[in-house]
Amino acid sequence: MTRAVSYLRVSTARQGRSGLGRDAQRAAIAGFRAAEAVTLAGEYVETETGKGADALDRRPQLAAALAHARRIKGTVCVAKLDRLSRDVAFISGLMAQRVPFIVAELGNDVDPFMLHIYAALAEKERRMIAERTQAALAAPRAQGVPIWRGRRRRVLRPVRWPPALSRARWQVAHKHCAQSARSHGLGSHIVL
Repeated sequence: MTRAVSYLRVSTARQGRSGLGRDAQRAAIAGFRAAEAVTLAGEYVETETGKGADALDRRPQLAAALAHARRIKGTVCVAKLDRLSRDVAFISGLMAQRVPFIVAELGNDVDPFMLHIYAALAEKERRMIAERTQAALAAPRAQGVPIWRGRRRRVLRPVRWPPALSRARWQVAHKHCAQSARSHGLGSHIVL
């Protein structure tokens, strides 16, 4: 019977709060454990991006999972390869250092060549996600719609009036702009 340490990762704090991604990963690992007779010696959970070859520096739970697996002479089990990393260099580095890991989705005896192929596909998928996101945000930006990330709003700078424009005249002009924005379905907070 193989001993393993499970490693679960979600990319954003919002995904971490919902818990759905972690639950899906747990279910995939549980199904794999039942089919392959793997005993679980521990679980490590992290909320961090999968980018970059410096993942061990930015992901202390992954480093702890790898150390725990070495200590018990077991493996690290992840639900999908992209939960370990979306970086070919990082995955191939783990393989070159002979760090044992199992990808539940791929099975216990996956060929190292196929792991490299899947790692390359995961890295390509990461680039495609970034390109799609940038393309989706470009259209509203081109129309002048401000883009907010998450719940944070853009901090507006205080307005400096030109010397020739009095505060009263500026307020009248701003009022007309705000009314025009509202009539076009935009909030008046968008108008400076």
